[in-house]
Amino acid sequence: MAKAVLTTKVRPTYDDLPEVRYHFPRRYLARIEQAVGDEIIYYEPRRQDDDDAGREGRQAYFATARIVAIEEDTKVAEHYYAWIADYIDFDQAVPFREGTTYYESALRKEDGSTNKGRFGSAVRIVPAEEFETIRSVGFQQTVSLERAPNLSMPGLAEEPAEYERPIKEQIVRRPFRDRAFARQVCEAYNSRCALTGIRLVNGGGRTEVEAAHIKPVGDGHKGPDSVRNGIALCQTVHWMFDRGVVSLTDDYSLLVDRTYVTSDVQRLFTPELKAAVPLSDVLRPHPQFLKYHRDVVCAGRKLVRP
Repeated sequence: MAKAVLTTKVRPTYDDLPEVRYHFPRRYLARIEQAVGDEIIYYEPRRQDDDDAGREGRQAYFATARIVAIEEDTKVAEHYYAWIADYIDFDQAVPFREGTTYYESALRKEDGSTNKGRFGSAVRIVPAEEFETIRSVGFQQTVSLERAPNLSMPGLAEEPAEYERPIKEQIVRRPFRDRAFARQVCEAYNSRCALTGIRLVNGGGRTEVEAAHIKPVGDGHKGPDSVRNGIALCQTVHWMFDRGVVSLTDDYSLLVDRTYVTSDVQRLFTPELKAAVPLSDVLRPHPQFLKYHRDVVCAGRKLVRP
Protein backbone atom coordinates (compact mmCIF):
# COMPACT_ATOMS: atom_id res chain seq x y z
CA MET A 1 0.00 0.00 0.00
CA ALA A 2 1.03 3.61 -0.50
CA LYS A 3 -0.21 7.12 0.23
CA ALA A 4 -1.29 9.13 -2.79
CA VAL A 5 -2.45 12.58 -3.89
CA LEU A 6 -5.33 12.57 -6.39
CA THR A 7 -6.13 15.65 -8.47
CA THR A 8 -9.79 16.50 -9.10
CA LYS A 9 -11.69 19.63 -10.10
CA VAL A 10 -14.79 21.11 -8.50
CA ARG A 11 -16.38 20.67 -11.93
CA PRO A 12 -14.57 17.49 -12.95
CA THR A 13 -13.50 16.61 -16.48
CA TYR A 14 -13.96 12.94 -15.57
CA ASP A 15 -16.90 11.28 -13.84
CA ASP A 16 -15.60 12.15 -10.37
CA LEU A 17 -17.62 12.61 -7.23
CA PRO A 18 -14.66 12.80 -4.82
CA GLU A 19 -16.71 11.83 -1.80
CA VAL A 20 -17.71 8.57 -3.54
CA ARG A 21 -15.60 7.77 -6.61
CA TYR A 22 -12.55 8.82 -8.60
CA HIS A 23 -12.59 8.29 -12.36
CA PHE A 24 -9.25 7.87 -14.11
CA PRO A 25 -7.57 6.59 -17.32
CA ARG A 26 -5.43 3.45 -17.53
CA ARG A 27 -2.13 5.33 -17.33
CA TYR A 28 -2.75 5.88 -13.60
CA LEU A 29 -3.91 2.35 -12.84
CA ALA A 30 -0.63 1.07 -11.39
CA ARG A 31 -0.38 4.00 -8.97
CA ILE A 32 -4.00 3.71 -7.88
CA GLU A 33 -3.49 0.00 -7.31
CA GLN A 34 -0.67 0.81 -4.91
CA ALA A 35 -3.04 3.00 -2.89
CA VAL A 36 -5.94 0.55 -2.55
CA GLY A 37 -6.69 0.08 1.15
CA ASP A 38 -4.62 3.13 2.04
CA GLU A 39 -5.38 6.81 2.51
CA ILE A 40 -5.32 9.55 -0.10
CA ILE A 41 -5.44 13.33 -0.20
CA TYR A 42 -7.38 15.28 -2.81
CA TYR A 43 -5.85 18.24 -4.62
CA GLU A 44 -7.69 20.91 -6.65
CA PRO A 45 -5.69 22.47 -9.52
CA ARG A 46 -5.74 26.09 -10.62
CA ARG A 47 -7.43 25.55 -13.99
CA GLN A 48 -11.01 24.37 -13.89
CA ASP A 49 -11.75 24.13 -17.63
CA ASP A 50 -10.19 24.67 -21.06
CA ASP A 51 -11.55 28.18 -21.45
CA ASP A 52 -8.96 30.85 -20.61
CA ALA A 53 -11.73 32.65 -18.75
CA GLY A 54 -12.41 29.52 -16.71
CA ARG A 55 -12.81 29.79 -12.97
CA GLU A 56 -9.60 29.70 -10.97
CA GLY A 57 -9.17 26.68 -8.72
CA ARG A 58 -7.76 26.79 -5.21
CA GLN A 59 -4.39 25.18 -6.03
CA ALA A 60 -4.69 23.40 -2.73
CA TYR A 61 -5.18 20.09 -0.93
CA PHE A 62 -8.74 20.02 0.40
CA ALA A 63 -9.78 16.61 1.76
CA THR A 64 -8.64 13.14 2.75
CA ALA A 65 -10.24 9.74 2.19
CA ARG A 66 -9.42 6.08 1.59
CA ILE A 67 -9.50 3.95 -1.58
CA VAL A 68 -11.37 0.70 -0.99
CA ALA A 69 -11.58 -0.82 -4.48
CA ILE A 70 -10.97 -0.38 -8.20
CA GLU A 71 -13.54 -1.21 -10.86
CA GLU A 72 -13.25 -1.05 -14.64
CA ASP A 73 -15.50 1.46 -16.38
CA THR A 74 -17.83 -0.58 -18.59
CA LYS A 75 -18.88 2.46 -20.64
CA VAL A 76 -15.59 4.23 -21.34
CA ALA A 77 -12.71 2.14 -22.65
CA GLU A 78 -9.39 2.21 -20.82
CA HIS A 79 -10.92 3.98 -17.79
CA TYR A 80 -11.53 2.90 -14.20
CA TYR A 81 -13.21 3.93 -10.98
CA ALA A 82 -11.55 4.05 -7.58
CA TRP A 83 -14.23 3.69 -4.91
CA ILE A 84 -13.85 5.94 -1.90
CA ALA A 85 -14.66 5.66 1.82
CA ASP A 86 -14.01 7.74 4.95
CA TYR A 87 -14.04 11.05 3.07
CA ILE A 88 -13.66 14.17 5.19
CA ASP A 89 -12.99 17.77 4.18
CA PHE A 90 -10.04 19.63 5.64
CA ASP A 91 -10.81 22.52 7.97
CA GLN A 92 -8.79 24.69 5.64
CA ALA A 93 -7.41 24.20 2.15
CA VAL A 94 -3.64 23.68 2.18
CA PRO A 95 -1.68 25.39 -0.62
CA PHE A 96 0.81 23.15 -2.42
CA ARG A 97 3.56 25.65 -1.61
CA GLU A 98 4.18 28.19 1.14
CA GLY A 99 7.07 30.45 0.23
CA THR A 100 9.90 28.18 -0.88
CA THR A 101 8.49 25.18 1.00
CA TYR A 102 6.65 22.50 -1.00
CA TYR A 103 4.50 20.04 0.93
CA GLU A 104 5.35 17.46 -1.74
CA SER A 105 9.13 17.67 -2.02
CA ALA A 106 9.05 16.03 -5.45
CA LEU A 107 7.24 19.10 -6.82
CA ARG A 108 10.30 21.26 -6.18
CA LYS A 109 13.23 21.37 -8.60
CA GLU A 110 16.77 21.84 -7.35
CA ASP A 111 16.69 25.50 -8.43
CA GLY A 112 13.60 26.07 -6.26
CA SER A 113 11.09 26.29 -9.09
CA THR A 114 8.05 24.04 -9.54
CA ASN A 115 8.49 20.73 -11.32
CA LYS A 116 5.63 21.23 -13.78
CA GLY A 117 6.01 17.76 -15.28
CA ARG A 118 5.56 16.12 -11.89
CA PHE A 119 2.83 18.61 -11.00
CA GLY A 120 0.93 17.68 -14.16
CA SER A 121 0.45 14.10 -12.98
CA ALA A 122 -3.09 13.64 -11.65
CA VAL A 123 -2.05 10.78 -9.34
CA ARG A 124 1.12 11.07 -7.28
CA ILE A 125 2.54 8.64 -4.71
CA VAL A 126 3.86 10.60 -1.71
CA PRO A 127 6.02 9.69 1.30
CA ALA A 128 4.03 8.99 4.47
CA GLU A 129 5.67 11.80 6.43
CA GLU A 130 4.75 14.41 3.80
CA PHE A 131 1.23 13.01 3.62
CA GLU A 132 0.79 13.38 7.39
CA THR A 133 2.18 16.92 7.36
CA ILE A 134 -0.43 18.00 4.79
CA ARG A 135 -3.24 16.40 6.82
CA SER A 136 -2.05 17.94 10.07
CA VAL A 137 -2.09 21.42 8.54
CA GLY A 138 -5.50 20.74 7.02
CA PHE A 139 -7.02 19.86 10.39
CA GLN A 140 -5.33 22.52 12.53
CA GLN A 141 -8.59 24.18 13.53
CA THR A 142 -10.28 21.00 14.73
CA VAL A 143 -7.17 19.98 16.66
CA SER A 144 -7.16 23.45 18.25
CA LEU A 145 -10.78 22.88 19.26
CA GLU A 146 -9.73 19.61 20.89
CA ARG A 147 -7.22 21.52 22.96
CA ALA A 148 -9.93 23.85 24.30
CA PRO A 149 -12.54 21.65 26.08
CA ASN A 150 -14.66 24.67 27.02
CA LEU A 151 -15.29 25.31 23.31
CA SER A 152 -16.26 21.74 22.43
CA MET A 153 -19.67 21.22 20.90
CA PRO A 154 -22.37 19.70 23.12
CA GLY A 155 -22.91 15.97 22.82
CA LEU A 156 -19.50 15.39 21.28
CA ALA A 157 -17.49 14.63 24.42
CA GLU A 158 -14.48 12.40 24.05
CA GLU A 159 -11.85 10.87 26.30
CA PRO A 160 -9.36 13.43 27.72
CA ALA A 161 -6.28 14.37 25.69
CA GLU A 162 -7.72 12.80 22.53
CA TYR A 163 -5.94 15.55 20.58
CA GLU A 164 -2.61 14.02 21.58
CA ARG A 165 -3.27 11.08 19.26
CA PRO A 166 -1.74 11.38 15.78
CA ILE A 167 -4.08 12.86 13.17
CA LYS A 168 -4.19 9.52 11.36
CA GLU A 169 -5.77 7.96 14.47
CA GLN A 170 -8.10 10.85 15.24
CA ILE A 171 -9.79 11.15 11.86
CA VAL A 172 -11.20 7.61 11.94
CA ARG A 173 -13.01 8.39 15.20
CA ARG A 174 -16.59 9.61 15.01
CA PRO A 175 -16.26 12.38 17.64
CA PHE A 176 -13.37 14.02 15.79
CA ARG A 177 -15.18 13.76 12.44
CA ASP A 178 -18.39 15.15 13.96
CA ARG A 179 -16.54 18.13 15.37
CA ALA A 180 -14.75 18.85 12.11
CA PHE A 181 -17.94 18.48 10.05
CA ALA A 182 -20.02 20.64 12.40
CA ARG A 183 -17.44 23.42 12.49
CA GLN A 184 -16.99 23.42 8.70
CA VAL A 185 -20.71 23.44 7.88
CA CYS A 186 -21.59 26.10 10.46
CA GLU A 187 -18.78 28.29 9.15
CA ALA A 188 -19.91 27.81 5.53
CA TYR A 189 -23.43 28.99 6.48
CA ASN A 190 -22.24 31.74 8.83
CA SER A 191 -23.98 29.91 11.68
CA ARG A 192 -27.38 30.65 10.13
CA CYS A 193 -30.18 28.12 9.54
CA ALA A 194 -30.52 27.69 5.78
CA LEU A 195 -34.32 27.31 5.91
CA THR A 196 -35.45 29.70 8.66
CA GLY A 197 -32.76 32.34 8.42
CA ILE A 198 -32.34 32.21 12.19
CA ARG A 199 -28.89 32.88 13.64
CA LEU A 200 -28.66 32.49 17.41
CA VAL A 201 -25.48 32.71 19.48
CA ASN A 202 -25.66 31.90 23.19
CA GLY A 203 -23.96 33.77 26.02
CA GLY A 204 -20.86 31.63 25.69
CA GLY A 205 -20.42 32.58 22.04
CA ARG A 206 -21.58 29.20 20.77
CA THR A 207 -23.99 29.05 17.86
CA GLU A 208 -27.24 27.12 18.26
CA VAL A 209 -27.40 26.07 14.61
CA GLU A 210 -26.62 22.40 13.87
CA ALA A 211 -24.85 20.69 10.98
CA ALA A 212 -27.09 18.12 9.28
CA HIS A 213 -25.84 15.39 6.97
CA ILE A 214 -27.91 15.24 3.78
CA LYS A 215 -26.98 11.63 3.07
CA PRO A 216 -26.78 10.24 6.62
CA VAL A 217 -23.57 8.73 7.94
CA GLY A 218 -25.24 6.04 10.06
CA ASP A 219 -27.70 3.16 9.68
CA GLY A 220 -25.98 1.81 6.59
CA HIS A 221 -26.24 5.03 4.56
CA LYS A 222 -22.49 5.75 4.70
CA GLY A 223 -22.72 9.40 3.78
CA PRO A 224 -19.46 11.37 3.65
CA ASP A 225 -18.31 14.08 6.03
CA SER A 226 -18.25 16.62 3.23
CA VAL A 227 -19.52 20.17 3.45
CA ARG A 228 -21.34 19.41 0.17
CA ASN A 229 -23.18 16.68 2.08
CA GLY A 230 -24.15 19.10 4.82
CA ILE A 231 -26.54 21.92 5.57
CA ALA A 232 -26.88 24.19 8.60
CA LEU A 233 -30.28 23.92 10.30
CA CYS A 234 -31.87 24.95 13.57
CA GLN A 235 -32.74 22.07 15.88
CA THR A 236 -36.43 21.76 14.96
CA VAL A 237 -35.81 21.83 11.22
CA HIS A 238 -32.88 19.43 11.65
CA TRP A 239 -35.26 16.96 13.30
CA MET A 240 -37.71 17.27 10.40
CA PHE A 241 -34.96 16.98 7.78
CA ASP A 242 -33.48 13.83 9.34
CA ARG A 243 -36.92 12.21 9.29
CA GLY A 244 -37.68 13.15 5.70
CA VAL A 245 -40.53 15.48 6.58
CA VAL A 246 -38.77 18.28 4.69
CA SER A 247 -36.31 18.08 1.81
CA LEU A 248 -34.90 20.17 -1.05
CA THR A 249 -35.03 20.17 -4.82
CA ASP A 250 -31.81 20.44 -6.81
CA ASP A 251 -32.29 24.22 -6.96
CA TYR A 252 -32.73 24.24 -3.13
CA SER A 253 -36.48 24.91 -3.12
CA LEU A 254 -38.32 23.54 -0.10
CA LEU A 255 -40.31 20.30 -0.26
CA VAL A 256 -42.60 19.27 2.60
CA ASP A 257 -44.86 16.44 3.67
CA ARG A 258 -48.07 18.33 4.45
CA THR A 259 -49.19 15.60 6.82
CA TYR A 260 -46.62 16.98 9.26
CA VAL A 261 -45.81 20.45 7.93
CA THR A 262 -49.07 22.26 8.54
CA SER A 263 -49.61 25.94 7.82
CA ASP A 264 -48.55 26.77 11.39
CA VAL A 265 -45.29 24.84 11.01
CA GLN A 266 -44.67 26.41 7.61
CA ARG A 267 -44.33 29.79 9.31
CA LEU A 268 -40.92 28.64 10.52
CA PHE A 269 -39.48 28.94 7.03
CA THR A 270 -38.37 32.03 5.15
CA PRO A 271 -40.92 33.62 2.77
CA GLU A 272 -38.85 32.48 -0.21
CA LEU A 273 -39.36 28.83 0.80
CA LYS A 274 -35.88 28.16 -0.49
CA ALA A 275 -32.67 27.27 1.30
CA ALA A 276 -30.04 29.99 1.53
CA VAL A 277 -26.87 28.12 0.56
CA PRO A 278 -23.25 29.25 0.07
CA LEU A 279 -22.32 30.73 -3.29
CA SER A 280 -19.27 28.53 -3.76
CA ASP A 281 -19.53 25.19 -5.58
CA VAL A 282 -17.23 23.63 -3.00
CA LEU A 283 -19.64 24.45 -0.16
CA ARG A 284 -23.22 24.23 -1.43
CA PRO A 285 -25.18 20.90 -1.29
CA HIS A 286 -24.38 18.54 -4.15
CA PRO A 287 -27.35 17.36 -6.28
CA GLN A 288 -26.45 13.68 -5.86
CA PHE A 289 -26.71 13.93 -2.07
CA LEU A 290 -29.98 15.86 -2.31
CA LYS A 291 -31.38 13.18 -4.62
CA TYR A 292 -30.39 10.48 -2.11
CA HIS A 293 -32.19 12.40 0.63
CA ARG A 294 -35.38 12.66 -1.43
CA ASP A 295 -35.30 9.06 -2.69
CA VAL A 296 -34.11 7.23 0.41
CA VAL A 297 -34.49 9.34 3.56
CA CYS A 298 -37.87 10.62 2.37
CA ALA A 299 -39.03 7.29 0.94
CA GLY A 300 -42.79 6.89 1.45
CA ARG A 301 -43.35 10.59 2.02
CA LYS A 302 -45.61 12.68 -0.21
CA LEU A 303 -43.34 15.66 -0.80
CA VAL A 304 -44.73 18.77 -2.44
CA ARG A 305 -43.76 22.39 -2.69
CA PRO A 306 -45.55 24.46 -0.04
